Amino acid sequence: MREIAPSLLDGILDPAALAWAAEWSDATEHAYAAPELRARIREALDTDDRIAYVSRRGEHLYNFWRDAAHPRGLWRRTTLNSYLGGSPEWDVLLDVDKLALDEDEDWVWKGATVRPLAYDRALVRLSRSGADAVAVREFDLATRNFIDVADGGFVIPEAKTDVSWVDLDTLLVGTDTGEGSLTDSGYPAQVQRWTRAGEREEVFRGERSDVAVGAGVDHTPGFERTIFSRALDFYNARVWVDGVELDLPTDCTPYLHREWLFVLPRTQFSGVGAGQLGVMKLADFLAGSREFRVLVDDATVENLSFTRNFLLVTTLKDVATHITRIELGAWEGRELLDGSSTAHVVATSPLDGDEAWISESSFTSPSTLLLADGQTVEPVRRAPAFFDAAGLETRQHWATSADGTRIPYFITGDFSRGPRPTLVHGYGGFEVSLTPSFSNVRGIGWLEKGHFFVQANLRGGGEFGPEWHSQVVKTNRHKVWEDHRAVLEDVAARGYAEPSQIGVRGGSNGGLLTAGALVQYPELFGAAVVQVPLTDMLRYHTLSAGASWMAEYGDPDDPVERAAIERWSPLHNVRSRSEVAYPPALVTTSTRDDRVHPAHARTFAQALDQAGQPVDYFENTAGGHAGAADNDQIARVESMVFNWLEVHLVH
Repeated sequence: MREIAPSLLDGILDPAALAWAAEWSDATEHAYAAPELRARIREALDTDDRIAYVSRRGEHLYNFWRDAAHPRGLWRRTTLNSYLGGSPEWDVLLDVDKLALDEDEDWVWKGATVRPLAYDRALVRLSRSGADAVAVREFDLATRNFIDVADGGFVIPEAKTDVSWVDLDTLLVGTDTGEGSLTDSGYPAQVQRWTRAGEREEVFRGERSDVAVGAGVDHTPGFERTIFSRALDFYNARVWVDGVELDLPTDCTPYLHREWLFVLPRTQFSGVGAGQLGVMKLADFLAGSREFRVLVDDATVENLSFTRNFLLVTTLKDVATHITRIELGAWEGRELLDGSSTAHVVATSPLDGDEAWISESSFTSPSTLLLADGQTVEPVRRAPAFFDAAGLETRQHWATSADGTRIPYFITGDFSRGPRPTLVHGYGGFEVSLTPSFSNVRGIGWLEKGHFFVQANLRGGGEFGPEWHSQVVKTNRHKVWEDHRAVLEDVAARGYAEPSQIGVRGGSNGGLLTAGALVQYPELFGAAVVQVPLTDMLRYHTLSAGASWMAEYGDPDDPVERAAIERWSPLHNVRSRSEVAYPPALVTTSTRDDRVHPAHARTFAQALDQAGQPVDYFENTAGGHAGAADNDQIARVESMVFNWLEVHLVH
């Protein structure tokens, strides 16, 4: 029994909490470490044969690359001709490993914003240990050096920062500048204009109750404009263009490209239905017109991407991906991918032309990188498989939830044999769609052993549009677990696995899902992996970024919503083993997770332990909300998780 005062577990870096976490984590890793599996996963993650994904900025294609020799990574670039030649000549801009060593900092790469059109400077984002908070530093692409404050450079201290280039000497910055500068969720509440001369002027402000305030600059020649936004909650926002607020419902998402205004409403608006895509000229909209042209009305819009002259629309039909390229103005479409594989647009560069990079894969086929330019779509790279997928296939089934809703799920494996260990992954929140994708880690750790893998498309996701999500928010949140339960029961009913052979796994909101499953219907599965979870749902809104999620889960300070939350909050529904026996659980988190507070995982693991339930705990000291900051940490955690599942579901 590992006991510590719950209040101490709230202290992210409290010495007593860290010692408690380290002792338990060491014991878990000692029991379930799998060195050979870890080495194989690391090899797959580090291989030079994997795809180097790129994005164009001017004449160059940029890439961030990690391998065994560079675990923190290299930011580098090449030319299109060199990239297409098969053996690119990479120009290394920044070696993050060397930077971390030189500065004695645990730097983790979080991206860079190259100055549009000029492509001479970049705003580099670096995180300590993988947290969401970043330090932003100006980088000179010609000299390959950071520009210090003393030399007139832009440097923004560590915070959850939003920043955009205005011109060489001006930024729009939302960051922590002291009292009143942040929302209750810990994100920027105001935007300042920063100049290289050191001037700082507030140019836009929201409310503390907002989730976040943001700003962006459109640098498209002939269509230059500044855009401000206030995220009122996770699904409602107000948007201003050059100081004029767009007269849109707050649950309608606008996209601006050149002279066009595109809208994706969550509820019907001016003839555009929920989840449909409408378009009209921005000037006509500002003049009072509301006559939108509907471009998509027969599928779920998953993503919009723009090139100079085309719109690429990614849609889902029964969780099958379609990508259509539509010519701007003519509105004639051509389907680039027809649903036979899962695909997403990796990168476009609307300021530089009509080039689009698309990645496609399936549960059993590694990723292929496609280059779409003009009217052609050609394969450019194919990723290797590090496990034998021969004999594996994927089926889609539909389970029936408690209220009669049909819930789809995919199951992948070799169907020539009878019941066997089956891992069920789910999420069910924030309009996040789970689509088929290839994973060497999953293949090495699970599928090649002859096991089944299930991916469940629960309500709360975005697979079938806004209503698929909105049906299960706040006081209806319990329906997510009804959907999950239905999938588990269907898997067993079809003979794929006995309940004792089923494992459930999820992270973040998916960790909430698996923690809730553990305390609600433990008889339906044999093991639960609960990663970077939310569990203390009566005070989640007071921890880290929790206040930003009340549109999803409800407000614990509202009596009606609190009553609903109390019925499913995992931490508050843990029962003793004398009442009901839970299957074993593995709870993991990261000390540096500044999005979902590690206290959620810590207190839940302790509650299970004190209730006499079987539980293992692992807390990575780095990694942020992802739970791991580099390939070695990924291999370390994943090998342990799969070995833990193997022990509890197979032996």
